[in-house]
Amino acid sequence: MRRASRQAGYTIIEVMIVVMVIGVLASIVLPIVRGYVARAKMSEALLALAPCRNAVTEVYLSGGDSPGPGNWGCEVASDASRYVDSISTGESGQIKVSLRGFDDGRINAHDLTLVPLDNTGSLPSGGGSVVRSWRCGSPADGTDVPAQFLPASCRG
Repeated sequence: MRRASRQAGYTIIEVMIVVMVIGVLASIVLPIVRGYVARAKMSEALLALAPCRNAVTEVYLSGGDSPGPGNWGCEVASDASRYVDSISTGESGQIKVSLRGFDDGRINAHDLTLVPLDNTGSLPSGGGSVVRSWRCGSPADGTDVPAQFLPASCRG
């Protein structure tokens, strides 16, 4: 006896359901992944702050006074790194990094700041002031990067 052969496979409806599920998952996941990529790139900008942070801390720990804006010895005029264009400093040791190269208009050409704070929570005045903490990413200090792109350690 001969068995009748049946065609096996997926119907067009089943294929369309699978494609729809993949499309919905992609539309949910892709923006989240883009945010993680931006935060990973932003961590390089935080690394660019480290030399200036060390220089400012060292000056205040040694009991010195502020050398003035742009005279801390860690400034970079242009091309500091792949994602950092320039690094500048302020009177009391405020550090500002100008961002570039993110291929994301929400972050490119924005600034990220890091500000030293003494034990009272204000800018150190020199003459024996000691830097107790740092405030990173605060809009009050000039950071204009949206908070969702900043790493958790740098959200004001």
